[in-house]
Amino acid sequence: MTGPDFGAELFLGRLRTDLLTLPADAPLKLSAAEEEFLARLRRFCVTDVDGHLIERAGSIPDRVIERLKDLGALAIRIPREYGGLGFSGACYHRALMLVSSVHASLGELLAAHQAIGLPQPLALFGTEEQRRTFLPRCVREISAFTLTEPELGNDPFQVRTTAVRDLSSDTYTLNGVKLWATNGVIADLLVVLARVPESGEGPGGTTAFVVEADSPGVTVEHRSEFLGLRGLENGVIRLHDVTVPACHRIGAEGAGLDIALAAQETGRLSLPAVCAAAAKWSVKIAREWAGARVQGGRPIGAYDAVAGKLSFIAATAFALEAMVEITGHHADRRGTQVEAELAKLFASEQTWLVADELMQIRGGRGYETADSAVARGERGVPVERLLRDLRIGRIFDGSSEALRSYLAQAVLGRHRETEYREHVPRSGPEFTGRLGAHLRSARSSARRLAEQLRAFALHHDEASVDDRQRHLGRLIDIGAELYAMAASCVYATAHASGGEGAVELADAFCAQSGRRVEALFAQLTGNTDTGDRVVARRLLDERYVWLEEDVIDTSVEGPWIAIPAPGPATGPDLRRRVPKRRDPAAGGAVGARKGDQ
Repeated sequence: MTGPDFGAELFLGRLRTDLLTLPADAPLKLSAAEEEFLARLRRFCVTDVDGHLIERAGSIPDRVIERLKDLGALAIRIPREYGGLGFSGACYHRALMLVSSVHASLGELLAAHQAIGLPQPLALFGTEEQRRTFLPRCVREISAFTLTEPELGNDPFQVRTTAVRDLSSDTYTLNGVKLWATNGVIADLLVVLARVPESGEGPGGTTAFVVEADSPGVTVEHRSEFLGLRGLENGVIRLHDVTVPACHRIGAEGAGLDIALAAQETGRLSLPAVCAAAAKWSVKIAREWAGARVQGGRPIGAYDAVAGKLSFIAATAFALEAMVEITGHHADRRGTQVEAELAKLFASEQTWLVADELMQIRGGRGYETADSAVARGERGVPVERLLRDLRIGRIFDGSSEALRSYLAQAVLGRHRETEYREHVPRSGPEFTGRLGAHLRSARSSARRLAEQLRAFALHHDEASVDDRQRHLGRLIDIGAELYAMAASCVYATAHASGGEGAVELADAFCAQSGRRVEALFAQLTGNTDTGDRVVARRLLDERYVWLEEDVIDTSVEGPWIAIPAPGPATGPDLRRRVPKRRDPAAGGAVGARKGDQ
């Protein structure tokens, strides 16, 4: 994939909408095979998947997982030559939108396997032999990417799990504990990041390995439970003296950091699709309720306070769909690293606000569980579940704060090495009317943003970034808003079936986004950052402990209060083994392995 990244250009002051344009001939059309796959997936989700059951049980039924395999949902992005479907990123994102709208844990199951699980690292860094060995298995076997550790979070630079090489047997011995491994409880294959000691035989460093989940010494010690994503098969995995053949190493020793970052980039393209689905569902629920609920003789949607919420929900849903469609289209053709990070940041933050506004519109019925509403005779609308499920988006695959800091470092680096010049694209769509006005304003804001970043880069060294995270975070948020505005305008011009409605939604979004941009610019100089740092420092120095009086801390201290250390298993293996079988009704299931027939 070659070519400039729209996001990188944006932070240099160049709003290059020509990099976002879609083909003039059927710009949003999928192939016939992709459309047929999505139709089958939709039928399955509607007729055979009960999201409320998944929520109550806290897990995805085996039969649902097996049917997803039969449909090829685990192999959407795996090339056909290895037994997969080989479909486009746009198709993959639409599939995520479909399944996650039934239950968010379904989207996480597919994304954790295909976006950050084994298929992507192998596609980018694996040998041909590794691809032919493992990718056909990934069509029906579930993978998990294990990076996070109890003491370190998901920082690939500080991995403490070790991998010691034995040249005589040409193997590595792995020891360590991995936390919050999504799919880890049911995975057949693991990607493990471990640190190889430096030696005369190799450079060492953080390295990626393919590990069979049923290898001796691999133990699922705990199945984690969360505020939301009740069906998520996420857990703590212990590796004790696990022997891994050297041929299962992905890339060279020390290449693990590149592999981890590449996997996270792909994962960040998945989350916006899940967020777009949540926002689109919110539009439906908000429209239905605001039109049906009557207060004071009028539908509540007719009241100005609610009308503002409806407009925000609809406009934001349109922008999110635009970002997903456009980023998905271009990700197959060129680099979209900065765009993916901006999309993840923007989608996770804004969709959380969408869900909060939807709950406010629904009132007490938004706060009540769907099962409770059904039990008393009303329709069960899982708004409170939506809010719980979405909250994690601002934390995992790079928290919003970490993404802002990471992007700021990268952007400032480019400003230190790149001379500013305004770019006028030679080709691209002509925007007129309301959209043209919004984009002219966005271009002006992009230049203003670049000036702010360049001034910071010239007057502050790299060590200053951590001391000015909030200031730089506002600049990154401005960039995310401008990207969403540009994507919305491009998408509206290509969305022929939406007609004037698409332009109206893009117009509404850009108007709302433009005001947020101006507010962020104003906060660059009018803020309480200095005073807040003083208060925070004194709070940590225990100057305000008197404020904590008259409350009771109900936190529970259990056997896991100590951080798990490497060593032998401390309890039974809690791995859930999903039966491996073919559905006879599938009639030639996708990716069936030899011997499965």
